[in-house]
Amino acid sequence: MKNAETKKMREEIKKHLTEGIIPFWKGMRDDEFGGYYGFLDYDLNLDKKAEKGCILNSRIIWFFSNAYTLLKDESLLDEAKHGYDFLKDHCLDKEYGGIYWSLNYDGTPKDTTKHTYNQAFCIYALSSYYEASGDAEALELAKKLFTLIETTCMDEVGYLEAFTRDFKPESNEKLSENGVLADKTMNTLLHVFEAYTELYRVSGDEKVRRRLLWIMDVFAEKVYNPKLHRQEVFFDKHYNTILNLHSYGHDIETAWLIDRGCKVLDDPELTQKMYAI
Repeated sequence: MKNAETKKMREEIKKHLTEGIIPFWKGMRDDEFGGYYGFLDYDLNLDKKAEKGCILNSRIIWFFSNAYTLLKDESLLDEAKHGYDFLKDHCLDKEYGGIYWSLNYDGTPKDTTKHTYNQAFCIYALSSYYEASGDAEALELAKKLFTLIETTCMDEVGYLEAFTRDFKPESNEKLSENGVLADKTMNTLLHVFEAYTELYRVSGDEKVRRRLLWIMDVFAEKVYNPKLHRQEVFFDKHYNTILNLHSYGHDIETAWLIDRGCKVLDDPELTQKMYAI
């Protein structure tokens, strides 16, 4: 009975993926200016001249790359390449390096903020695209962004948040809330970890592995609150919490991503330590 239920569930999920989700995102493709359109209203009316978020386009590349890896449908790899070409030609800043926050509909820069969170999502997309396509250029770009984060987007304590186009630190309105401007956030740390996990999985780069181990320690020692059995969310530059806030959804997301990281790293001692949390 259990096997029959599992099979039925798998069939339903695959049908929803192939007949619902994939066609929806294929319909968001912009063949005139590149990438994927940035806005649909509640009634699915498309605004072809809406702002295009670079995070959105990174996530779409990740989606189509993984869908292709799973289903081996060449049309999905074509969608991933369409997104990759847009990312490479427009989202990446060829003068100062890094990825913009957003573009105008025609692929010109709109919000030139460089956010560590955004650089991480680009690494995530590039790693998956490399796995799907075998394009070594994508892996090289991911490694360059890894080096950028490690050399430019952190201090001696941890990862910083927001920067101007030429990487001068600026206030972190984009990932703060409740009137609190955080020097460091759990959310950025989490998505750097997520991106590095995928980069290490496809590259085996030892430098990336070492940073994953370091980030695990930060979660265990500075982000996780053992008294309240939750993560803290917003911090000053020394990782002191600055707001009494419980982000229930992020706790779930972190549990999933730490679990995945432990599997990729395959370190029994580390796994035992993190599973306790």
